[in-house]
Amino acid sequence: MLFNIPVWIGVLLTGFSTLILLALQKYGIRKLEFLIAFLVLTIALCFLVELHYSKPDPKEVLYGLFVPQLKGNGATGLAISLLGAMVMPHNLFLHSALVLSRKIPRSVTGIKEACRYYLIESGLALTVAFIINVSVISVSGAVCNASDLSPEDQASCEDLDLNKASFLLRNVVGKWSSKLFAFALLASGQSSTITGTYAGQYVMQGFLDLTIRPWLRNFLTRCLAIIPSLIVALIGGSAGAGKLIIFASMILSFELPFALVPLLKFTCSKTKMGSHANSLLTSSVTWVIGGLIMGINIYYLVSSFIKLILHGHMKLVAIIFLGILGFSGIAIYLAAIGYLVLRKNRDSSPLTSSNSQTAETLPREDIVNMHT
Repeated sequence: MLFNIPVWIGVLLTGFSTLILLALQKYGIRKLEFLIAFLVLTIALCFLVELHYSKPDPKEVLYGLFVPQLKGNGATGLAISLLGAMVMPHNLFLHSALVLSRKIPRSVTGIKEACRYYLIESGLALTVAFIINVSVISVSGAVCNASDLSPEDQASCEDLDLNKASFLLRNVVGKWSSKLFAFALLASGQSSTITGTYAGQYVMQGFLDLTIRPWLRNFLTRCLAIIPSLIVALIGGSAGAGKLIIFASMILSFELPFALVPLLKFTCSKTKMGSHANSLLTSSVTWVIGGLIMGINIYYLVSSFIKLILHGHMKLVAIIFLGILGFSGIAIYLAAIGYLVLRKNRDSSPLTSSNSQTAETLPREDIVNMHT
């Protein structure tokens, strides 16, 4: 789209460039954070420029923010994939690890102050991500509702993917807009692959206790992501790659409960968190939001599977086999979520007591050692 090269070559170049950018971690984690912030701000700038020239109706944008609507085939799936792309479950682990890399006093006052600053930092990051998502959707809506849209472009709007979006922007807004869109996608891909690889490192270190050299860990984590992407790009081309992005984002959304539920249970537990446990209001709001997310995922999963069985034009034997297999998988998924929700926390000493004023400071040694 930007350099007019095949998708599979772009996949290889992205993987290689990500490894080079990840090498910045040997100069300190802050350098990598500044790089990711620069990439995210680049994405925001590109889409804000697109937003300015596409000129969406401000009233429609505000209406859509407060009265969301899902229209057209696959709209629910796209909304779920958007949620998975914005609230990536592995980033919950990444943010937890990044907090531990800060040098703060391990005391009630020090930790509360660190949480306050990190809340501001995360809030700013999510605000920028929100602005980017609103800009993307607003640009798409403005372009697809343009009065001078050709029949070909109208057909593209019915089944919009990344490649069609580029041509659509070029036809409606101008040739430069497709290049700006491609540049934003490049920055987005680099930032997401860096954070994904980095989160994978923390998961491998924390959950699997794999203590391997950083360059090898980066290489293995990248290979696990690149190989499936490369296969899809070789077989399906740009259309296949676009579907893979949506499918992968939907999978992330379905995985979200397995990171979100333990996080909510831990942070709401006074046994584990001591004086840092969530308040009743925070606990109630977060559990309601988490329940809505899980409910939407379950509704889409069940309704899509039933639609596939009823309208899939398959033989009776295939329908029975697929039904048994699919509903068994859904039952296991629901049982796993229910187990996480209902499982009691183990008794343990709180993170810090209200009287703890030790002078020990973070960062944790196991976190720091990951970068050396």
